Amino acid sequence: MKANQTYLNGKSVFTVSLIVIVITILTVYFTGINYNRSLTSNFYISLSIISTALFVFMSYGLYKGVILKDDFPKFKSFKTGDIIPDSGTIPDLPSIDLDLDDELGAGILLSIVLWIVMTILFLILLVLLEAVFWVSIFIILAMLYWIFFRALKLVFAKSKDTIEDLGNSMLYAIGYTALYTGWIFGIVYISQILK
Repeated sequence: MKANQTYLNGKSVFTVSLIVIVITILTVYFTGINYNRSLTSNFYISLSIISTALFVFMSYGLYKGVILKDDFPKFKSFKTGDIIPDSGTIPDLPSIDLDLDDELGAGILLSIVLWIVMTILFLILLVLLEAVFWVSIFIILAMLYWIFFRALKLVFAKSKDTIEDLGNSMLYAIGYTALYTGWIFGIVYISQILK
């Protein structure tokens, strides 16, 4: 008789994945301080740690019969006008005719006003660029979550067949680990050959 399957939240899986990535980066950094390793060696070490963690996690999940629940918030798609205004809604800027030849005092006053206006404009642009940066980070994290969730959901779809069967769980886990990380090993190997 098969045991009951366990439900795991997608957010938890994504959080664990980010923790594994941070631990991998820190491990490679701190173990490489006293050694002069190449970038390729660091890639191999990082990928080996991530592959091992992925294999162990998938083996355990398949053995326990884990099923992923999609608890990621739904996002509406962006339309023109939500964040990026339509081209028709951007007002035309007035043209400024600068005549600085009349008096020195007017030129200094105008340069101070322009300096203040440009400072305000640069502050606005910095705020907008920071907002774009954070939106980009959020979109990248959402895409990573979707990739992790979809990939692991495919793996754990087999959990009803592998529950409490360690050999079968490990066989599926090694296959999916090779599939999900093997191509990255291949890219690093090919780039090393092409040097």
